[in-house]
Amino acid sequence: MVSKVDVADAAERFAGVIPPSLLQRNERLSVRHDLDVWLKREDLNAVRSYKGRGAFNFISVLDRAARERGVVCASAGNHAQGVAFACASLGVRATVYLPRTTPRQKRGRVAALGGRHVTVVVEGETYDEASAAASAHAAATGMTLIPAFDDPRTIAGQGTVVAEIVAQLGRLPDTLVVPVGGGGLLAGTLAWLGSGTRVVGAEPAGAASMAHALASGGPAPLADLDPFVDGAAVRQVGTHTYALAAEHRPRLVAVPEGQICVEMLDLYQSDGIISEPAGALASAALTGLDLPSGATVVCVLSGGNNDVSRYAEIVERALVFEGRKHYFLVEFPQEPGALRRFLDDVLGPDDDITLFEYVKRNNREFGPALVGIELGAPENLAAMLKRMEAAPHRIERVPPDSPLFTFLV
Repeated sequence: MVSKVDVADAAERFAGVIPPSLLQRNERLSVRHDLDVWLKREDLNAVRSYKGRGAFNFISVLDRAARERGVVCASAGNHAQGVAFACASLGVRATVYLPRTTPRQKRGRVAALGGRHVTVVVEGETYDEASAAASAHAAATGMTLIPAFDDPRTIAGQGTVVAEIVAQLGRLPDTLVVPVGGGGLLAGTLAWLGSGTRVVGAEPAGAASMAHALASGGPAPLADLDPFVDGAAVRQVGTHTYALAAEHRPRLVAVPEGQICVEMLDLYQSDGIISEPAGALASAALTGLDLPSGATVVCVLSGGNNDVSRYAEIVERALVFEGRKHYFLVEFPQEPGALRRFLDDVLGPDDDITLFEYVKRNNREFGPALVGIELGAPENLAAMLKRMEAAPHRIERVPPDSPLFTFLV
């Protein structure tokens, strides 16, 4: 088990190499939730996430022979950047395995941070497949495997985040919300805090592996995994991280991916903060928490490594989650003016067509089309559905839980 002393020792090891990250009060979240909300800005350090802490702590305690053999790791992106940063700082070579889902931005950052010390290998569709490949490489070469979360040295390094929070705030916050993937940050937080503060672990709804482990009585693989929140999409938590969670039993909340996207856009548009999906997990979780008015809450903004090419999907998911984006199959008569009549009969003054594609044209009289509609406001839906019922067109709504919907978003 990791102790508070282990966390303090880790902080001493990288003092002067990894400076404390900013603790910043957020007015938007404070007003919205009637709380005193602070963000721990791990997105602002050199690695743009907290992962450099655990990696540096682990590698810095290796003996000379292990350093000369080198290290290997698997990562969805942020842990790889942490390992690359640590290896470049300590002069250790590393082989880094990334799953194919890792955004190009993160791949580029790994190479830039590691330079000549790092070799990048892209293998596997998920983190778990990349992890298996990294483990096999370590066994074959004698290189030291650097776990992303499941090792006491990694956990102790991640725990320095909360040690800084308390020092910067000058006291314990009433509630601390941390994102949870494999559980390294959560475990480090629990190791340092014990039971002195209410700790909330925020998991992606499609990858709630810690809640699954606690319900199962031990680490167990998820049957289904949504990889969208790539920095926290882990199929099975570790034995060390599970042990600390099982001892302290923090509150865990599952945050819908759409809600995470809404928060990412709010962070960007209102606060000027570029966050990756996992980075927005903690602050997105505030929407579902029932906390006392005025309570001091710290949310760990764990990372800012977001590929700009993902924003189109993020906007789409956010609109669907908020009830502003809807899809329909509409059967149009193949005659002039059919689309214009549909627009006049169905759309409100603030609604807009965002997608129009004919599905097929093998009938001379009718042709089905896939139509995407963005509403001016979510509450406009009921009125639009009534107008659709009265319209002469045959219209079928595509619900978000339909298999067809996965091809749209």
